[in-house]
Amino acid sequence: MKKLLFTSILFLSLIFLAACGSSDDNAGGSDNGDSDGDKSKLEQLQDEGVIKVGFADEKPYGYENEDGELTGASIDTAKAVFKELGIDEVDGQLADYDNLVPGLQAGKFDAITSGMAITPKRCEKAAFAEPDMKYGEGLVVQKGNPLDLHSYEDIANNPDVTISIMSGATEIDFVASEGVDDSQVDKAPGIPETIDAVATGRADATTATEMTAKMAAMDNDDVEFVEDFEQPDIEGVPSYGAVAFHPDDKELLDAFNEKLKELKEDGTVKEILEDNFFDAERNFPGDVTAEMVCAGEEQD
Repeated sequence: MKKLLFTSILFLSLIFLAACGSSDDNAGGSDNGDSDGDKSKLEQLQDEGVIKVGFADEKPYGYENEDGELTGASIDTAKAVFKELGIDEVDGQLADYDNLVPGLQAGKFDAITSGMAITPKRCEKAAFAEPDMKYGEGLVVQKGNPLDLHSYEDIANNPDVTISIMSGATEIDFVASEGVDDSQVDKAPGIPETIDAVATGRADATTATEMTAKMAAMDNDDVEFVEDFEQPDIEGVPSYGAVAFHPDDKELLDAFNEKLKELKEDGTVKEILEDNFFDAERNFPGDVTAEMVCAGEEQD
């Protein structure tokens, strides 16, 4: 009898414990996908209201103004799009240009932008949004242009000429495709360093995107912007700039493109270009898509 009573009590106890365990499991594990681990990058950023954006210090694309505010054509466009997505704050993360894509891949940034040109090589490592601008190239030389430089070909034809270029910039490939030898190229961390190299005579010229070169030259009396620079007839010129995301963040990319399209159509993007020293018509990307540029299709 005692044995039967003990067995019955044990059996009922096990049932009670199993029921409690089942209830606890449901209470702790049934979150219906509300945990951060189940949310997409877009949903996480919308919840937080802030996005980390990597940028290089390059006027007029992305830079900090005198008040420490992050601004520039690329930054302002990105801010406008992210605001439409419910992400009101952009946390700018300053980086050297050639560290932007690696930083994006490593998860240091949620997005990168600084007028970064879409190229087939970069498309292998980052997912580019649709272009928000297009631009050509520019050349800066010592005051008076003593070596009479008006094209990349002029530099290639004179092996004694040295040109300073920002590390990671597309111009490194551009000058190479025009015949400039690698020994003529001096790589520098940023635009201020390339301008200083020319101003102090350590280099004969520097090149960057047209507006970057023009604005940088305005701040230094020892250099000048070559107004009649001959645009190279090579793949990648003109360039198309865009925001880039990690390849895994497709939902974020698609949402960004949807809002960017609306801002292109209502004139907001052109207005931002004008407010940042660009020509609203000449620098507008038109109907060119990221897919076309990533595929290396020739553009006018």
